[in-house]
Amino acid sequence: MIKVIEARYLGDFQVALNFSNGQEGVFDGHALLQRSGSLLEPLRAEDYFKRLFIDAGALSWPNGLELSPARLYELSKALETV
Repeated sequence: MIKVIEARYLGDFQVALNFSNGQEGVFDGHALLQRSGSLLEPLRAEDYFKRLFIDAGALSWPNGLELSPARLYELSKALETV
């Protein structure tokens, strides 16, 4: 099972991710914020979005939102652009 082992906020709702399989990628939070839901509302403020952290291999925020590491891996583009 893949896990996020490191996450670094890059700005403009972009997050650099390192995965347990050695791959690196960039997750674009803009797509996530196009969706609706009470857990997503606080993330629309960049100051809150960048409070992200890793919990048990998932990308998480203080309000309890967790994003699946496998889904993040699928959605992340190669880190070469950073």
